[in-house]
Amino acid sequence: MENKILGLHHITAIAGMAKKNLDFYTKVLGLRLLKKTVNFDDPGTYHFYFGDEKGSAGTILTFFPYEGARRGSAGTGMATNIAYAVPDGSFDFWLDRFEKHNVIYNKPSEKFGEKYLTFLDPDGLKLELVIPKYQDNRKPWETDGVKAAVATKGFHGVTLTVQNKEKTAQVLTDIFGYELQEKSGNRYRYTTDAVDTANIIDLTELPNEARGVGGAGTNHHIAFRVKDEEVLMGFHGKIAVLGYNITNKIDRNYFYSLYFREPGGVLFEIATDNPGFGIDEPWDKLGSSLLLPPQYEPRRAEIEAVLPKVD
Repeated sequence: MENKILGLHHITAIAGMAKKNLDFYTKVLGLRLLKKTVNFDDPGTYHFYFGDEKGSAGTILTFFPYEGARRGSAGTGMATNIAYAVPDGSFDFWLDRFEKHNVIYNKPSEKFGEKYLTFLDPDGLKLELVIPKYQDNRKPWETDGVKAAVATKGFHGVTLTVQNKEKTAQVLTDIFGYELQEKSGNRYRYTTDAVDTANIIDLTELPNEARGVGGAGTNHHIAFRVKDEEVLMGFHGKIAVLGYNITNKIDRNYFYSLYFREPGGVLFEIATDNPGFGIDEPWDKLGSSLLLPPQYEPRRAEIEAVLPKVD
């Protein structure tokens, strides 16, 4: 791999009730619960990680579920749509499944020559299922209810909504190596050729749209993928010299991260492939127990007492 941004690493959003969030993403969407841990900055709150069998970069959706959290509102300065790739011919299955589980959805439509199906999670987070133009050969996680022939394969891309796209686009192109691929009205599609999946960022420009308000049902940040810490710190230098307020390297147990807010207001993270999700649980037991960051292990009994029951 080259010293490039390798598409999306993960996306993090905010939820309300933990059990409802967990049940929707595992039982309705059929994702794997990779990790059940806590928020580094608020150990009284879960941090759930969902993805494929081994938590491959480009499949990882994470949540901070706050019991009783106010409902947020999507708007400019945030990611507003998360798109998953699904196999051709799978929409009938998903439409039927959404009906059975009372999921709010729109009729299938098309953009940039790809069919997509929009739906909402229990907190109102907007997601899409997309049939990609090009074959997606990633192996999906399979459950009894969602077989491989129809299962999500990981991220297709994500939409960022901004009032003015120019400086956000410059970050994508000049720093991250994306290129403008297509334009349709006020929507601009940027892609990277460093990888062939999870490699799409759509910018939607809405000059008169209100700023988004964080809360349940909104995205918190999006993370871009790099190979390792050496590449990560190379990007730290590139970004810092341009005057962005970028963090020092942060150890997130399963990856190392940098954070900065791009000019349009979206919180960007850059995250490494290493060390991965197999460092503290066997692969066949991922997500089966509550794992705490080392600094919180002495407080396990206290933390377990305040976390809501989800089993």
